[in-house]
Amino acid sequence: MLNTLRSAWPLFFGLCMMMIGNGLQGTLLGVRASIENFPTWMTGLIMSAYYLGFLIGSMTVPKFLARVGHIRVFAALASVASSTVLLHGIFSDPMAWIPVRLVTGFSYAGLYIVVESWLNDSATNKNRGKIMAIYLLINYVGLSTGQLLLNVADPAQMDLFVMTSILVSMALVPISLANRPAPEFKEPETISLKFLYKSSPLGVVSVLQSGFAMGIVFSIAPVYAMATGMSTKDISVFMAVMIIGGVLFQIPVGWLSDRMDRRLLIMANSVLATVLCGLCTILMGDLSALLFGVLVLFGGVTMTIYGLAVAHTNDHVDSSKAVATSATLLLINGAGSCFGPVIATTIMAMMGDEMFFPFVGLTYLLIFLFGIVRVYVRKGVRKEDRGDHVSMPARSSPVFAQIADQDEE
Repeated sequence: MLNTLRSAWPLFFGLCMMMIGNGLQGTLLGVRASIENFPTWMTGLIMSAYYLGFLIGSMTVPKFLARVGHIRVFAALASVASSTVLLHGIFSDPMAWIPVRLVTGFSYAGLYIVVESWLNDSATNKNRGKIMAIYLLINYVGLSTGQLLLNVADPAQMDLFVMTSILVSMALVPISLANRPAPEFKEPETISLKFLYKSSPLGVVSVLQSGFAMGIVFSIAPVYAMATGMSTKDISVFMAVMIIGGVLFQIPVGWLSDRMDRRLLIMANSVLATVLCGLCTILMGDLSALLFGVLVLFGGVTMTIYGLAVAHTNDHVDSSKAVATSATLLLINGAGSCFGPVIATTIMAMMGDEMFFPFVGLTYLLIFLFGIVRVYVRKGVRKEDRGDHVSMPARSSPVFAQIADQDEE
């Protein structure tokens, strides 16, 4: 583990700064949008723009890497991401925030691609598991730390935007000065949506719905929390405990995934998520330990569905297509995230902010109901034919599929 950290610390440090900054920025924008009295539906458009930019970046940045190389692309996109953060604080017009947020998403997609492709180049069969473990740990710890930094300054002022800009800029320093050659980039292949759906309908639907719901939770939960009267401190904890739940559940859910029908586990997590959404709706009026305990469970069962769905889908495709399958599923997940915030905020604008958790719960209920249909239509995969479960990070690019690949090339 120490050797892995020593050899790849510039990448891990850069990733850590990115995740802290991204975690802080996402929640900060939701809170600031509420302070500025942006219409709820407009906030949804702003948040969806990030995921749209991320999706576009995931498909186009690899072409830039082939032309100018990793370090130049990372430097350019880190500078853009750092600058766009400040624009949110300078301009309080929601129409200005939409294109700025789209460019931010594009930039972060490119940053993830550079870091992940570099890590993939460092990965061997001996250290791949360690790199994955460190990557996931930094991913979740960075996101949760970013939430807590919301308490450092007043979100109505410019300070937190400046702090986020500094964090993203700091990610650039060690990677730019790293004394190591940039890797040869191999763009991950993808598979057609039609082929994947025919191979595993439940896997594709679960990936899409998971992205849809997680896009809502990460983007709109701070807006909803503000509407219920939460303080900045409460909102930061509200967001952080869900992410912590996602961390705590990764290992036990992965263990179960390798020992039982993954469809049943997807269905169990989905129906639990629906029930927990109902409990959150009831408990939101009282900021008790019980509410935060429920949020930990909610984060745990929801943030593991994506990894389960990817593993289930890979059980139904040839092992030689595992990387392409995972890369395509990441894009499908991102597409779901594009639509989630704008649809959720439209519903909330029409029916009230209290529809936040019921709408998210409905998303997971649909996965459960579709799972029931699939269990009756198709037999489960035999244990000996199932692949290993791989925990998936909350946010990543299609290149992550190459890191997760267990086969030596």
